[in-house]
Amino acid sequence: MLEFFTGIISGTVSGTGMGGGTILILILSVFMGIDQHIAQATNLIFFVPTSITAIITTIKEKLINWKIGIPVAISGIIGAIFGAKISVNMDVNYLKKYFGIFLILITIYEIYSLVRQYIFDKKRHNKRKR
Repeated sequence: MLEFFTGIISGTVSGTGMGGGTILILILSVFMGIDQHIAQATNLIFFVPTSITAIITTIKEKLINWKIGIPVAISGIIGAIFGAKISVNMDVNYLKKYFGIFLILITIYEIYSLVRQYIFDKKRHNKRKR
């Protein structure tokens, strides 16, 4: 049952384009006790069908900028090959630490973005009052 809810949560987040795989890896490794290498490999299998579904939906809505998307996708494929080779040969303890650092950096960036947006909205609201 935990696997089902993990899939629903990470699939929903993935469908919004916010990195459901990150949540999936976190749940698999921390809450389900799965080895980091296996959690990351499982994420790759999870990623394919959820990405295809999200791509089809966004193509129908005409929300993809192909001029940016194609080069980014090609570079992402090249980076994924290098990253997979590096992570397979990396000690699992280092991999966990690097993943934790990655999550911390994402958290800091998201908090910064929210605060910046809040300040921007507050300034815009104050200008309208005048």
